[in-house]
Amino acid sequence: MEHNHHDHCDCGCDHNHDHDNASLNRYQIVIDQCQVSTDDAAIAADVQRILAAHEQENHSPEVYQFLLNCVDLTTLATDDSERSVAQFVQRVNDYAEAYPQLKNVAAICVYSNFAAVVRAQLEVSDVNIAVCSACFPSSQAHIETKIAETALAIQDGADEVDVVLNVGYFRDEAWEEMCDEIYELKQTIGEHHLKVILETGLLKTAENIRRASILAMHSGADFIKTSTGKVYSGATLEAAYVMCQCIKEFYQKTGIRVGFKASGGIRTTEDAVKYYTLVKEILGEEWLNNDLFRIGASSLANALFASMTGSDQKPF
Repeated sequence: MEHNHHDHCDCGCDHNHDHDNASLNRYQIVIDQCQVSTDDAAIAADVQRILAAHEQENHSPEVYQFLLNCVDLTTLATDDSERSVAQFVQRVNDYAEAYPQLKNVAAICVYSNFAAVVRAQLEVSDVNIAVCSACFPSSQAHIETKIAETALAIQDGADEVDVVLNVGYFRDEAWEEMCDEIYELKQTIGEHHLKVILETGLLKTAENIRRASILAMHSGADFIKTSTGKVYSGATLEAAYVMCQCIKEFYQKTGIRVGFKASGGIRTTEDAVKYYTLVKEILGEEWLNNDLFRIGASSLANALFASMTGSDQKPF
């Protein structure tokens, strides 16, 4: 289902109109067609089965290097400043110079107002500039405000944009309004990657995570992402499992590959390898690249570097 504004009711009719119901049913049909399991106990058991069978084989310097190259190195502090963000970026520049034989992080992720600072400071061509935009982390604002913020970030040099699904709309099952926001933001950034954060710690159940995943992808998300890492609990393996199964089904139906990003509380090499193992086993080798797999983190990059090199240096 392509998200198409011609389907929307613009006849000035009241909201009990059949036309409007048909439009709402469109979203429900997409949800109902999904075959992904929402049995929380069965999902938890399957996650443990996959990890027991495959996690150990993924503990290798090659995998650690791969994972470092999938990190969105993130600073989202209330006291971030132009100077502190510039220093943060400089560490990525210094890493490229000190370890030219090693791959760098995938992206630097900052608040949208710092895109220009990163663009001015970043000297490494294969590291992207990602921003958290659209009134992150609450997503509570007028859509016009969200679009303006996002358009300014792209203008300032952002390559990728992370936004939070409107969970208020989700809670009210206002599917059309929720999906329209994602669609409008994707239209705003065009070819740039849009990562839609589901805030799985707030959604909690597999059923909610499945619905949010499906609707975000159908609305134009290039990535679906677990969490903001603010307020609510971060990524869980069970949420990742459901999201990856939804991505797989969406690909089978549409031929479109949507990326997966785990974020919130992933600090150790062991944590990162668990997410890698799920992505590899559910989605397969085709998803094992940083165009389709990311981990949002701040301290993880140093942990992976230590695991990879045996060094106690903290380059990031």
